[in-house]
Amino acid sequence: MIDRQHALPLTRQSEILGLSRSSLYYKAAPVSVRDLELMRNIDEIHLKYPFWGSRNIRDELRSRGYEAGRGHVSTLMKKMVIAAFYQKPRLSKPHPAHKVYPYLLRGMEITRANQVWAADLTYLPMARGFCYLVAVMDWASRKVLAWRLSNTLDASFCTEALEEAIMKYGTPDIFNTDQGSQFTADAFIKILENHGIDISMDGKGRWLDNVFIERLWRSVKYEDVYLKAYTSIAGARQGLRQYFEFYNRKRRHQSLDRRTPNDVYWSTLPQKQVAV
Repeated sequence: MIDRQHALPLTRQSEILGLSRSSLYYKAAPVSVRDLELMRNIDEIHLKYPFWGSRNIRDELRSRGYEAGRGHVSTLMKKMVIAAFYQKPRLSKPHPAHKVYPYLLRGMEITRANQVWAADLTYLPMARGFCYLVAVMDWASRKVLAWRLSNTLDASFCTEALEEAIMKYGTPDIFNTDQGSQFTADAFIKILENHGIDISMDGKGRWLDNVFIERLWRSVKYEDVYLKAYTSIAGARQGLRQYFEFYNRKRRHQSLDRRTPNDVYWSTLPQKQVAV
């Protein structure tokens, strides 16, 4: 995060985090209560019908009793940084100066822990506002290795989650993300390169390239966030800590032969890594 008291100039801090310098001086206008309610409904509709664009979402909102024009719905979707899946959920836009890496997982059989990790971002509605959640997941086991919440879309909370995952679980062979600016930022890429991790990025418009973590967002929201309607980031952080503990230890997956992510992770982790 930007530290205005740090000896390092703000310009240099923004470069390291992959932020526009002008964003340091921008003060966001508060979102109205009505718009927050609309955004909460848009998020739910998007999860249920991910292939719908602004026109269909507008119609569904009207069927729920909310009068909103297509233009306003489109504006709110951009604020939430989501779009119909046929275009790829645009939770983060690529930075024009950042390198885009090839997608390395096509046709690959992923059978063991720490073979492939993935990361993604999602919008989280709260009772009085919203924030963003990033998670790092082991692909073979679906285990959530680390996560962070933030009220902004800068790169620092993503790098923090990545560093925690590496500290706790070692390193994967391949790390897969979308082409968002948070994941192509120099600070994020340097961590991967310094640990000798191969970098893979989703093809433009291919949400299926990172489908397992997209499914995680649905579980998180329907099984926790929507039910609890968190009133603050602090409350969301505490509640999500409990949920991810449940998700890793107790939640059985049909695709994992009714085993939990923890069971699969530790049973498929190479012995040399278990020993470490």
